[in-house]
Amino acid sequence: MRALVTGVSHGIGGATCRKLALGALERGEPARIVATATGERQDLQDLVDELRAAGAEATALTGNLADPEVPARLVAEAVEFCGGLDALVSNAAMRHQATLLDLTVDKWDQVFDVNAKATWLLGRAAHPALKASQGAIVAVSSIAGIFPHANYGPYAASKAALITLCQQMAHEWGPDGVRVNCVAPGITRTPNAADVYADPELAAARAAIVPLGRVADPSEMAGAIAFLLGPDASYVTGQNIVVDGGFAASVMTTVPGRPTPT
Repeated sequence: MRALVTGVSHGIGGATCRKLALGALERGEPARIVATATGERQDLQDLVDELRAAGAEATALTGNLADPEVPARLVAEAVEFCGGLDALVSNAAMRHQATLLDLTVDKWDQVFDVNAKATWLLGRAAHPALKASQGAIVAVSSIAGIFPHANYGPYAASKAALITLCQQMAHEWGPDGVRVNCVAPGITRTPNAADVYADPELAAARAAIVPLGRVADPSEMAGAIAFLLGPDASYVTGQNIVVDGGFAASVMTTVPGRPTPT
């Protein structure tokens, strides 16, 4: 498994690196993982050290994906480190909380640059290596890309654009043997929401609205990503797999006066 994973932290990106590396090692295969983040961070280096201790070859790269020159550089360095590429996981994302009336054009562009355009630029740069390996791309979208979140600026729109972009990439690159899919996480316990889960009442309220009765762990998103990158998904492309414990489809259960068991 030779993989490039963007947006790596203690959340979904880090869990994905672990899943891909340990899965390959358990199968007796080499594992070469390139983990990226916007800037130097201790958690990024800690993850690389952890992967190396487990037996994988791993390295950390940094760069701001809002810069259109960065994606191609990251891919080139990853291909050199790995000796090719089997998987690209476009996980990096940013949010900006604002109403559409208050949102500035600069913030709109910045969010779209990271959340949508970067995946196109990463995929375009990685295409030759992925074609050679018959590899796959998974982008991390969001249920917000299907069900918009008010007052979150361009986030939902950018994730909707990402979903459609990946479908187009799947159509265009399918003949080259490159599969492209999305995973749309639901409510997930990530570092970005640490303040919410530090409040027991808020944490319980979030869990209560999910049919499975709990909030997801990042490792559960990593499991879906690894599936889409692996041979068991060899005929799956152009899909946006919702991984949300049934939350998005449960809206009718919140309607007052609905029938209840007797």
